[in-house]
Order: sequence, then structure tokens, then C-alpha cells
Amino acid sequence: MKNAPHSFLTVRGGVVLLATVLGVAAGPSLPHGPVAQAASGGYQGLFDVRERKAFLEQNPASDARKACLAVNADAKWLNIDVIKGLTTTEGYGTDGSANQYAWAVMVLSGRALAGDKRSEEMLKAFLLKWADAAAFSQTEKAHDAYYALKRVMLPTVVGYSIIRDGLSDEEAQKLIAWMDPLVRRADQMFEGSVDYNNHRYLADSVLMTWGSLTGNQDLYQKGLDRFRIILDDARADGSLPLETRRGARALWYMRQSLTSMTVMAEVAAGSQDDLFDATADEDGMKKSMWTILSFWMNGMTNPILVKAYSAQNYIPGPEQDFMKPDFGFLENRGNGRHYLAFLEALAVHQPPNFIQRRAGALLEREAGNERPLIDEFAGGNATCFWRQG
Repeated sequence: MKNAPHSFLTVRGGVVLLATVLGVAAGPSLPHGPVAQAASGGYQGLFDVRERKAFLEQNPASDARKACLAVNADAKWLNIDVIKGLTTTEGYGTDGSANQYAWAVMVLSGRALAGDKRSEEMLKAFLLKWADAAAFSQTEKAHDAYYALKRVMLPTVVGYSIIRDGLSDEEAQKLIAWMDPLVRRADQMFEGSVDYNNHRYLADSVLMTWGSLTGNQDLYQKGLDRFRIILDDARADGSLPLETRRGARALWYMRQSLTSMTVMAEVAAGSQDDLFDATADEDGMKKSMWTILSFWMNGMTNPILVKAYSAQNYIPGPEQDFMKPDFGFLENRGNGRHYLAFLEALAVHQPPNFIQRRAGALLEREAGNERPLIDEFAGGNATCFWRQG
């Protein structure tokens, strides 16, 4: 765990040149209409699978393709015991019994995207096996267990989007019949803060991605609506009230929220809905996703900006002292995952703005040598999905 502030801004004469906390200037208003059909230039799902496959095929020596193939497939994954259901765990944390399943899906998805036919066939067989066994169908109806389910389903949905063109109609229908009811469980309300915080953001990122893939406008709209709510709920400085109260893990949960916002924005881009530059008003000031991202980065440089909120110390996590912010999200989690994976998408977003360039610098400094960056919350191998070099 890191407990020291990270400096990623230019320092001259002892003065840190902070970017404005308030983010970029006002952009277009948030879209309210139904999901647009994936017309020319559009796509369904988290990213344009066909375009990405073509890019990776045309650039066989690229760092992006190397990232897709960096982790070897393991034939033993086909023999992983199927998990019938996820459960609530005691104390802080969530059920990790499906971690190996999720890792297999994420690795195989990246390899399949890069044209590894063996991995594509392995992923198809793997998912069909779990579908035949009704995996996760017995998940406990509790917010902790459902949280674990959401984490599993996002990479599963993305994996399906990568291989679906190679599925027979029967195979596709079998996977859809398995995934659809599991994805829809993300919409469950529990009459608590988890219905409004990063748990819900993750839920709506999953629902929106699935809605985009299946043409379900109602599910897709949930992502648009949630994005609007997040912007409305954010303070003028970009902080998120339900996340910044979390003591030492205030920035940890801000990052988690930003990951789900990034997923929603990338899915929306496929239907020509611009969430990246969508804005909300706060006392005459404009708030956007960039405002929230700016606060997160400013908080790492100057933790005092966060402590006024984190002093609430609400379910803080392992570290009980809110004065010792947890920067563990800047490091590889030890199980192959990296919480900065979402920055891969932001690093290539066009047109770039100053806050985005700051995020790109953070990505290169803290995680550039740890690629590929793979994370369930970002849908899988984010380096493979978005890196251009």
C-alpha cells in the first residue's frame, strides 16, 4: 500500500502548477434520446470489435497486439470447477471465488481479439460449458454477492462481443439465454447506499453494455441516465459525495467510479452519444467527467483536498486512519489486474484536453511498464482494447 502523495504535475520554484479542479469548459448537453442504431461509424458494445480486429491484424508488431497476446492461455482453464453461485463474505471485501473464471475470460478475449484462433475456440468452449451448467444462477440475493456477479458479467459480456461473429445461431442463443438473466440481476435495488454509489455505477455500466449489444434500448438508457445522475450528484469541485466519505479509500472509490463512467462513455460513443463532454450545472458552473477526473488526480497530488470529505470515514476499508490515503490502486494488484486500466481508453480519446493529457502522463508513469493493464471493471484487457501504438 502506498501512503505518500504522488506528484505528477510540473513543479517550478517550489510551486505545484495544479490544473483547475473544475475541469474543462462546457461541452454539449447530455443526450436524452433512445439508443441510436449502430449506423456507419457506429458500433455495439464496449468498442468496435471488427475495427479493432482489423487494426491488430494490420499492425502485427504493435505494442497493442503484443499486449493482447502477452498472457498465455492455459488449457487447464477448461477444467475449472463451475461456480453455481456467489455469496456474501464476512467483513470487508467481496466473493473472489470467480476470479480464476474472470481471468480466463479476460485473457482469452484479448487473445481472440488479436486473431488467436485457438484462444477464440477455447473461449467459446469455456463460455458454453459454464452456460450449460447454469453458472452463477444460484448467486445469493444480497448486495455483496451481486457486486461480485457484476464484476464477473462485464468481462463475460465483452468476451461474448468479441467471439459472437464466429458463433452458430444455436451457440449464440445458448449464451444469450444464460447471460441475459444474470446481467439483469444488476438492476436489483437493495434500499441502501449501494443503490446510488459505485456499486450502482458498475451495475449500469454492465446493463448499458449488454443493452448496446442486444439492441435493448431500455438497458442502454440506464447507462445514459446514470451518467447524468453522477454528474448531477458531483460537487462543483468534481468530488463524489458517496465515494469521498470512504476514509483512506476515498480516492480508491473515486477511481472505481471513473472506471464505470469510462465504460459507459465508450459504449455511448458507439451510438454517437457523447458522454465524455456531457455537462451538468452547479451554481452556474459546469461539471463534466473531466471535472471528476481532475479532482481525483488533484487529490493524489494534494490529499488535503480530499480529507475534508474523507474524515467521515464511512466503511473505510483496511486502513482505518483517513489521514493515510490508500494509493494501492496505482499498483498491480498481484493477481494480474490493474486498477488504472481504464486510463487506456482516456489516453486515446480525441480530441485531447489538458486533463486527459495529465491522465495519460499518470498512466505512463505509474503503469506504463506494467502493461497489459487488465481489469474486470474496465471489461478486460484494456491495453488490448484501446492502445494505438
